[in-house]
Amino acid sequence: MDFDVVIAGCGPTGAMLAAELRLHEVRVLVLDKETEPKSFVRIVGLHARSLELMAMRGLLDRLLEHGRQRPAGGIFAAIDKPAPQDLDTAHAYLLGIPQPVIERLLEEHAAELGAQVRRGHAVTGFEQDDAGVTVELDDGQRLRTRYLVGCDGGRSRVRKLLGVGFPGEPSRTDTLMGEMEVSAPQAEIAAKVAEVQEIHKPFWLRPFGGGSYSVVVPAKGVSTEPPTLADFQDRLRALAGTDFGVHSPRWLSRFGDATRLAERYRVGRVLLAGDAAHIHPPTGGQGLNLGVQDAVNLGWKLAAQIRGWAPEGLLDTYQAERHPVAADVLDNTRAQMALLSTEPGAQAVRRLLTELMDFDEVNRHLIAKIAALDLRYDFGEGPDLLGRRLRDIDVKTGRLYDLLRRGRGLLLDRTERLTTGGWSDRVDHLADPTAAIDVPCLLLRPDGHVAWIGDTQSGLDDHLARWFGE
Repeated sequence: MDFDVVIAGCGPTGAMLAAELRLHEVRVLVLDKETEPKSFVRIVGLHARSLELMAMRGLLDRLLEHGRQRPAGGIFAAIDKPAPQDLDTAHAYLLGIPQPVIERLLEEHAAELGAQVRRGHAVTGFEQDDAGVTVELDDGQRLRTRYLVGCDGGRSRVRKLLGVGFPGEPSRTDTLMGEMEVSAPQAEIAAKVAEVQEIHKPFWLRPFGGGSYSVVVPAKGVSTEPPTLADFQDRLRALAGTDFGVHSPRWLSRFGDATRLAERYRVGRVLLAGDAAHIHPPTGGQGLNLGVQDAVNLGWKLAAQIRGWAPEGLLDTYQAERHPVAADVLDNTRAQMALLSTEPGAQAVRRLLTELMDFDEVNRHLIAKIAALDLRYDFGEGPDLLGRRLRDIDVKTGRLYDLLRRGRGLLLDRTERLTTGGWSDRVDHLADPTAAIDVPCLLLRPDGHVAWIGDTQSGLDDHLARWFGE
């Protein structure tokens, strides 16, 4: 075999997956059809759960150097509400960061761990058999790999070649989005935006720091692709009677509301992750986050399969866990897009939801949904914490997430009586009676989700075998 895993696409999902695999010494090649990473500076937002995953892998400080933190409020359907109180995370904020920066940092992280990245190469075909996958590149080269993962975006060549259905709704409404500077005074902008939003949604101009504004306006009548600054000026004047003196754009884009979900995430030795598996409007800023979270869920499972210690069915849990998550994200983006409609019924629902979000419980529920903090995988009956992610807590060695940097499981043992035994090559053990948890012991998977809660060695051994093999 030339490689254990070939990944098509070196965006955030592909780069993160490569790094996760390299934590387990899997031989990885990442291919990307683009010769250079994206150069246009689009600001994307990392939500709390993605920030937690970055902290688990020791990447958060790097990202914070290049990002701008803002409160995690006003995210759901752009309904202007303050950040909810007491979110269950040490990272209760949104990190705005240039997309080229996060892609570069994740690619550097993967390369530092030993992943190979080849740009200017695209997958044009593949054939799989019981032993592996033969991958054909656009230059005629053929590679042999044990697994192939398509992280190659919404128009995924891998998904199409695999013949996996991509049902959903085509785009019906297009919107312009960009970041640019504005000459008009802030008070004038705020007043005019509030006036226009009584009739037209989505429509906003929001300060984004550094003197720039995030500008969103309906794309009706605009046919150019990509859009131009003149297109933004024309649409702003048509709706607001002024273009607010917008100038010096940093990036301009156009998006539709197409919403689709792959029928399957795996066919034999070929898998899908990120936008190759699901697309939806950017409302709520969940797309990049969803892909990165796919990668962390898949990485250790695929590595276990390759390293030979995966229990039966472990790789199948990737689809079982992540497909419903994506379906839920698609539903909440559908709901958000409906709330941005100018139809009277949709606006009536929006006004009602705006009132309901004055209740902190409602506001917190919706923001936790966007930030993926409410996620609970179905691990069977047990305490509410079972299947959920565990927030970063104080432990006697420092912080919990620092113990997950190697991508291994972790036994957090307050009884000081249990042992990982024959699983110590896959699962770390911290005996700490002072750990800030209200259960005797718990077992964490490499993605930080609680796989077992209890205090008996027999119960622990059963779950170590379930998740980490014999």
